[in-house]
Amino acid sequence: MVLLPKVPVLKTPSADGERKKELQLFEKHAGIRFRKLDFLNLAFSHRSFSNETTGNIDNNEKLEFLGDSVLGVVVSDYLFRIMPERPEGELARIKSFVVSEESLAGIAKTIKVDNYILIGKGEEYSGGRSKKAILADCLEAIFGAYYLDSGFKNAQNFILKYMIPEVNKVLENKHRKDYKTLLQELVQKKYKSYPKYSLVKKTGPDHDRTFWIEVKVKNESYGPGQGKNKKEAEQRAAGLAFESLTGEEVNHEE
Repeated sequence: MVLLPKVPVLKTPSADGERKKELQLFEKHAGIRFRKLDFLNLAFSHRSFSNETTGNIDNNEKLEFLGDSVLGVVVSDYLFRIMPERPEGELARIKSFVVSEESLAGIAKTIKVDNYILIGKGEEYSGGRSKKAILADCLEAIFGAYYLDSGFKNAQNFILKYMIPEVNKVLENKHRKDYKTLLQELVQKKYKSYPKYSLVKKTGPDHDRTFWIEVKVKNESYGPGQGKNKKEAEQRAAGLAFESLTGEEVNHEE
């Protein structure tokens, strides 16, 4: 039997009486209970917060790294068990939707992760509390923290509580599509080339930009797609191109 090293001492943010009540409220929303609230508090600690805090504290990035791996194992194991007849490529495709930033950010909003994130002032002013990447990363950090705190089985149950509905959405074709990936696969297969994205314009002040991006497939341009960041605008442009090339109806609100 291999003996694992002890969990290293983590330099966690302070959880005073008020913060402790907030963390307990989150536990109620999420349906979990930590043995050590310090682990949960650290999972909420964004790099911008630790950088601006006096004193040496950790951020949630190593917990996110751990949580990403635990999430991957849990979802892969579940898909392997419920779809034994499906090939590996299809399982991987389903998993990619289920553990996507879009999916994780949606779950994070559902359990009110955005209310409890600890972020720096600059990130707060730029709308960091609602950024999908920050929400998704924080949720993965919570998965990692709960695994360390309460073990794999409890973490597995917690993760599946929220991921099984995401699996079902994909199986019922009700999930949000990654049109950039779908378009790239289509163009590679049909034209042996790649879509090319270009910024048409950007409007608004620095803290509230709107980007307009078009995509070129062979010699045809599609779009522009509009979004609050380049990634969102590219997705919308890709959706327009995919719809035009395939005839498949695209939900342009996505």
